[in-house]
Amino acid sequence: MQYSDAADAFMVHLQQVRRLSPATVRAYRSDLADLHRSVGDIELAEVDLEALRNWLWQATQRGDARSTMARRAAAVRSFFSWARDADLVDVDPSLRLVTPKLAKTLPVVASQEGMRQLLEDLRAQTTEGDPAVLRDHAMLELLYGSGMRVSELCGIDIDDIDLRRRTVRVLGKGAKERVVPFGAPAADAVGAYLTRGRPALQARREERTPALFLGARGARIGTRTVYAVVARILGPTIGAEHVGPHALRHSAATHLLDGGADLRAVQEILGHASLGTTQIYTHVSAERLTASYRQAHPRA
Repeated sequence: MQYSDAADAFMVHLQQVRRLSPATVRAYRSDLADLHRSVGDIELAEVDLEALRNWLWQATQRGDARSTMARRAAAVRSFFSWARDADLVDVDPSLRLVTPKLAKTLPVVASQEGMRQLLEDLRAQTTEGDPAVLRDHAMLELLYGSGMRVSELCGIDIDDIDLRRRTVRVLGKGAKERVVPFGAPAADAVGAYLTRGRPALQARREERTPALFLGARGARIGTRTVYAVVARILGPTIGAEHVGPHALRHSAATHLLDGGADLRAVQEILGHASLGTTQIYTHVSAERLTASYRQAHPRA
């Protein structure tokens, strides 16, 4: 089978069998297309370890980040593992592919006081009744209050949220559904948005949508818009120019652990498949504790 045909079949497998999100499928497609440009449209079985190593070497010469090379190598490993299971190749050339180790970096986290002040300032701005401000306040309160992913936020319908019980049903990675709790401030913010903000945004579009959060034209809000909103509002608080909704997720997880939450409970809230993914936040909390100790203790 030709490489391009195999790659197309793999995309179908990702969408219909593994049921990955459209964004994840696009990332796989981009990574495999990059390899395609390197090896050309040859038989899949002709792609060997040397071709893969040459591909990564080309990425190094372009100046690609280690994280980019690691992600692309992971995509290729997944592709050839699938091809081997499907009997499209006899040998998986990616098994011996070595990629540069990533430096361990801790996620960017806002302080609890910084988040409190930011959300209070944003709430004060909602008194003017601007529907976009009401929406932005509700989105940030919900992202921080629940720790959900931006894709999960954008996918919420009105019927998914229960303001009385303060829970929301979200669809996570791998189409896995979970119910996430959130606090009273988020419930108040969403309630105000539903009453005073969403109807004004909905009126800008004839076609009705069940989406909870709407964009400027009244359609379901997109992840890019949420990124822009979060970067504009949260960036100055964290002191980072490029900051997205994941910073709110990181902050929520870290503050939960700082407050004494059980690690497995945080895992459930975040929707992590592995506890190991959640454990990075214990390191964040430990670093914050160490910093406080060194600043305050006379014998530090």
